[in-house]
Amino acid sequence: MAGPDRAQEAAPLSPTSAVLPSGGTVRPVVRWGTEVMHRPARPVTSYDEELRALAADMVATMYAADGVGLAACQIGVDLALFVYDCPDESGTMHRGIVCNPVLELPEGRGRSLDDGDEGCLSYPGAFVECARPDWARVTGQGLDGEAVAYEGDGLLARCLQHETDHTHGTVFGDRLNNRARKKLRKEMEAAAAAYPADWPVGAVGTTTEVDQLDR
Repeated sequence: MAGPDRAQEAAPLSPTSAVLPSGGTVRPVVRWGTEVMHRPARPVTSYDEELRALAADMVATMYAADGVGLAACQIGVDLALFVYDCPDESGTMHRGIVCNPVLELPEGRGRSLDDGDEGCLSYPGAFVECARPDWARVTGQGLDGEAVAYEGDGLLARCLQHETDHTHGTVFGDRLNNRARKKLRKEMEAAAAAYPADWPVGAVGTTTEVDQLDR
């Protein structure tokens, strides 16, 4: 998911955050319309060095693209996995890795919608309002197959929902009405020159080491 400019961030890190793998290689971000983006991802069943290397590449790509979350399908890999480094409503940063995510959302009187802007790294340069519940919880497995659970509000809630959607083959444009989709497409087309086919490979300021981005 597209997010705020990291250079402007000066926020504490949540103590429940996972340690994101470092040393990955930045890969091109796959765009909407590619088949892998629009079908349910295969479940993760092997928790090995290959999975850890994939997660490291995802982290490196997410940071190079100035994103707050990235799913495996966004670098062309058909696996139900996402990584994130995202602030909650208070500004506290949260980091995590979730395999086979299961989303939990509030219901009934506890359900409140946030109609803020949303953007996707796989449809770069475009943002539009997208109503989602203002709190979310995701459960799944970490890189070693251990049970993990993450929850939060603000942009973090939106990120957890956005990235879980990707593992089901849903892009946030699927949740928009025709008018909003047209606005989103217009913004994306206007910004297209800034996002070549291999973006964010070679982007200025690309960093592949998580420890260089610690705050």
